[in-house]
Amino acid sequence: MRPAFLRPLGMLGAVLVAPFMPIAMLFSLLASGEEVLKRLLSTREERDRARAEDLDIDRRDQAIAEQGLDTAFDGDWNKAAGQFLLRWYGHSSHHQRFVVLTEGRIVLAAPPKRVSVRREDRMRVVAEIPAGTAVIEDPLPSHDNRKLRIRFTDDSWLMLTTEDQRSELHVHLMRQSRAEGSSVSDA
Repeated sequence: MRPAFLRPLGMLGAVLVAPFMPIAMLFSLLASGEEVLKRLLSTREERDRARAEDLDIDRRDQAIAEQGLDTAFDGDWNKAAGQFLLRWYGHSSHHQRFVVLTEGRIVLAAPPKRVSVRREDRMRVVAEIPAGTAVIEDPLPSHDNRKLRIRFTDDSWLMLTTEDQRSELHVHLMRQSRAEGSSVSDA
């Protein structure tokens, strides 16, 4: 893949922003120092709560590593997920995808090439996966996470990382699982 093309105006912007980068790094360092100072001066309850949050994050990260969710896909190029990835990058080399769940299929859209400005305007449908071929699932429903998985019928899978911790797709999957759970308990 070749790097994205930078237009002259973009290069001028990069040159003008570069002197402010050390200031931004200084502010970041000060923010880190403030967090350390808050932890040192916090009450016992606040420290216990922070420790519990850190443990939950550690458990989530451990579960991600155990299930292999820190990789892009299951690793077998000959299965459906690997073949889908090969076709996926044939349509667009841009790393971001817009995922839409519709009735009976999963739709993925992407910009036609590597772009950084107005990529949302240039989104095109690059793949449609029928519902009988794959499902989208939350592999760690008990943890707040940014991971989703497209699981194909041959048990191969692709990993999706959302921009939000609990995205609209996560909320939809939680509602769907609750609805299925209530219909099972009603039967």
